[in-house]
Order: sequence, then C-alpha cells, then structure tokens
Amino acid sequence: MKPVDQSLQSSIRTIPDYPKAGILFRDITTLLGDPRAFRRAVDELVHPWAGSKIDKVAGIEARGFILGGAVAHQLSAGFVPIRKRGKLPHDTVRIAYSLEYGLDEMEMHRDAIAPGERTILVDDLIATGGTAEAAVKLIQGIGAEVVAAIFVIDLPDLGGAKRIEALGVPVRTLVAFEGH
Repeated sequence: MKPVDQSLQSSIRTIPDYPKAGILFRDITTLLGDPRAFRRAVDELVHPWAGSKIDKVAGIEARGFILGGAVAHQLSAGFVPIRKRGKLPHDTVRIAYSLEYGLDEMEMHRDAIAPGERTILVDDLIATGGTAEAAVKLIQGIGAEVVAAIFVIDLPDLGGAKRIEALGVPVRTLVAFEGH
C-alpha cells in the first residue's frame, strides 16, 4: 500500500549520521510525544481493520511495543511482544535472521498466538525488511494468519515493504522517506 499521510512526516525527527556516518535516523519519539500526531498515527494504522476480527497484534521490540499496544487496544485484540533472544521468561519459539553485520534471533512465547488466529504485525519503520520478514515467518510458523504488517515509516528505496508483500502479507505505511 502507498503511504496515506505525508503530513505526519513533520512530527518525525531526522538525526543525521546516527548510528553511523551516512545514515539518516528517523526518530518517532517526537511523534510519540505529540498527542495529536500519536493519536492520528494509531487511528490511521487501525482504520482498515476497524470492525474486523483481529485476534492478536504482535509488536517488534521496542517501538513496536508502544505502537502495537495502542493498536491492540483500539482493535480489542491481545498484544504479543516479539523480543530479542533471552528476554522472555516462558517457553518460546525462535527464529534467526540476517542483519547487515551478522545474525540475530527473535522470539515470542510459544502460547502467545494460537494456530489460525488473525494477527497484525506492527513496528515503527520498515527498511530492508529483514526483521519484519523474520517476525512474519515466526508468526506463520506456529500456524497463525498474518493479516497485515503495519508501520509508521517506510524507506521504500530499501525494498522492505516489497519483501513482506512477496510473502503474501499486505503492508500499510503512513509516511515514506524517499532516498532514506
């Protein structure tokens, strides 16, 4: 899906050369701190599924927890945290995925989502899509349906949204930063 709201872009801070030279970091903490922008972003993320049966919303650590919790509340759905390995206290399912500098792993509680449950994946930003792709596969691996993957920010030049759509999962984003 194409971004729906370029006006939210002004509530997102850009930090040059973070975490390393040449990177323009898109910081949503300014959006989260602005009550109107935060509310509007959550409303826009939820809109296509309002009134639908969504069982769970899964949020990717850490900003996906903030957005995902708000989205789950609006949809009257349960919330599921997807975290880095070793951060969850109960029996987990885990997936390894590639990063630009090596491998990482993420996990969720084995009993957090039941097979067949309709789930929406949430994070703040989609760039190359590696983390989101791993999260989709983690959820699908237990037999749940990923209804959509939703993000405030898309960096379309990096191709992450297309990578998720290639898995058969619709992507919704609110703001695009061309040229990242």
